[in-house]
Amino acid sequence: MTPVRRIDLRSDTVTQPDETMRVAMAAAEVGDDVLDHDPTMRRLEERAADLLGVDAALWVPSGTMGNLIALMIHLQRGDRFLAARSSHVLEAELGSAAWLAGGMPHPLEWSGGPGRIALDDIRAQAAGTAPYYALRTRLLCLENTHNFAGGVVTPPDEHAKLVATARDAGLRVHLDGARLWNAAIALDVPPAALTVGVDTVQVCLSKGLGAPVGSLIAGSKTFVTEARRVRKMLGGGVRQGGVLAAAGLIALDRIPDLAADHANAVALAEGLAELGWEVSRPQTNIVLAAVPDVTVALSTLERVGVLAVAIPGGVRFVTHRDVSAADIGEVVRRISAAPSSAAVRPVRA
Repeated sequence: MTPVRRIDLRSDTVTQPDETMRVAMAAAEVGDDVLDHDPTMRRLEERAADLLGVDAALWVPSGTMGNLIALMIHLQRGDRFLAARSSHVLEAELGSAAWLAGGMPHPLEWSGGPGRIALDDIRAQAAGTAPYYALRTRLLCLENTHNFAGGVVTPPDEHAKLVATARDAGLRVHLDGARLWNAAIALDVPPAALTVGVDTVQVCLSKGLGAPVGSLIAGSKTFVTEARRVRKMLGGGVRQGGVLAAAGLIALDRIPDLAADHANAVALAEGLAELGWEVSRPQTNIVLAAVPDVTVALSTLERVGVLAVAIPGGVRFVTHRDVSAADIGEVVRRISAAPSSAAVRPVRA
């Protein structure tokens, strides 16, 4: 019996570099990035800084390292930082913000809707008058798109209000923009429109854009100079990094392609809804579905060759450049035909 072809919707990190990207990597002009600044790496960093509307950028191996570098520079040991509940820096970076950056994380509730925080909550938590032994709040971390809220976007006007409120309260602002490219495409604005006023921003190349590895941390030239030192401290300095940077340059050419991922996510959500699933309409490339039993749902999906991941009370599907519109149609067909498909639908009163 021929094994069923797997359709992997666990994350947009599972993408494979295509032939064009591999050829560019093989032909990359390289140097020792630690000693002399690899020339291809320099081109990638300058292009990214221009796209993000900041002075400078630095390639790092991962988004987690990029966020950690920002927190290490912004915070002193014991300083508190604010972030929306279930932000990546709180839930998916192994506590490195506390362990290595020495920060005290404080989650803000989604008072403004999924993934959205309220201006009054920032003001309340950043109140400046307190005795010397109280926590000192120094930083607000934003996330756009918000992963665990289902890829929701923060539009420019809302972003501006959040940054202005943080500034008025004396806070610095770091933006985890791992999927900022998705937000820009969804909102039809340039990426720089979503970074206005922040001190630092991290963006990822290895998710929907298809690079095999790499993120960028960006901000002022002074920040990037210090970030390069901290990157080396964390073991993130690379030698002939141009091989990886070449993939990043190709990835940046593919930002417009993310629109297809968003369309596929909507098609998947609509298909699941027609089958009786309880799903939220996605704003970008992440589809969240509520199910009565997560373990049963994942095993049912895996039996028909569809891979997803667990979230509290449901499963998450992420569309990406290696999954076509035809694949999405096949996913819906397989789920519909599965003998135990009813087990993954929510029980309706």
